Amino acid sequence: MELTQVKENTWVIEANQLIPLYRLDSRRCVLLDSGLLQEREELEETLAAAGLTPVGVLCSHAHVDHCANNGYFQEKYGTQIALTYPEAGMCASLLTLKCYFLTLSPGTVERESACMIHRPDVILPPQDGPFSFCGAEFRIIHTPGHSAGHICTITPDNVCYTADTLLSRALLNAKLPYNLSQQMALESREKLRKLDCRQYVMAHRGICPREEIDRLIDANQNLVRRRAEEILSLVDGPMTASQIDEKACTLYQLFTHKPRRSLRFERNVRFFIEYLVDTGRLAEHCQNGATYYSKT
Repeated sequence: MELTQVKENTWVIEANQLIPLYRLDSRRCVLLDSGLLQEREELEETLAAAGLTPVGVLCSHAHVDHCANNGYFQEKYGTQIALTYPEAGMCASLLTLKCYFLTLSPGTVERESACMIHRPDVILPPQDGPFSFCGAEFRIIHTPGHSAGHICTITPDNVCYTADTLLSRALLNAKLPYNLSQQMALESREKLRKLDCRQYVMAHRGICPREEIDRLIDANQNLVRRRAEEILSLVDGPMTASQIDEKACTLYQLFTHKPRRSLRFERNVRFFIEYLVDTGRLAEHCQNGATYYSKT
C-alpha cells in the first residue's frame, strides 16, 4: 500500500479505499478508519514501514470496509477506538450488526463480519464541533444518512475526511448508491458546503480541493435524484418491492448468481423505494397481505 501525503501531517494509505491518518509525531498516528479484514496484514506492514503505531482510530462509521480492524488494533496495540453512539451500538453484537446488513441471515453475518464486533473506548459527542483525541484537536461533523451515526472528520491541517458522505468523481456512475436514508444523506452532503477545508478526502479513492467541492456535491445530489427517478419510471402498476428490485437489476444489468450479492441489491433498491414513498411519489397499499407500490 502507498502512503501519500495530503497536507502537512495528514496522509492517506491507498488501500481498497483511502484510509487517512494524522501523524502525531514520528512514531504515532491516528487512523481515520481501519479498513477491511482482508487488508489487515498489508495495512500493518505499511504502518510499520513508516515507523508508525496507530494509537487511535477515529472511526467514521461501522461498515465492514471502515471498521473491520478496530478490535484487532485495540487488542494488539492498545489503540483507542472512537465511535458515535449509533455506530458503537451497531458493533455491539451479531444481532445489531444484522441491522446494518438487513437482508442477510444472522448466520451469514456471523461468518462474514464477526470481526466488526468490539466495544469502543471513546464515544464521540452528539454535536458538531472540536474534539480532542490522542493529544490532537480534530473537528467532528455529524453526517447521518449513509449510516445512522456517520461522521466526517477535519484534521488539524484543515483536511476533511468525508468518508462515505460523498462519492468521488470516479464513482459517480454508481448504479445503486447505498444510503440508509437517501433524504438524510442529501441533507448531510449540503452541510459540507460550509466547511471551507483545504482538501476533501473521499473514502472510495478521491481527493478534492476546496475549489471543486461544490461541483462534486452537486454531482452526488444529482446522482441520487436521477437514480430515484429511474427506479420510479419502472413502476408501471401496483408492484411489490421484489418486482421493482428485479426490474432495477435488469435496468442496471446487476446480474449475479450469488444470493449474498442479490440480497444487497434488494436492500439498496428498497432504500430508494422508501425515499420515493417519503417524498410522495409512491403510495403503499396492501393486497392479500402483501405490500404493493404505485405511482401517486
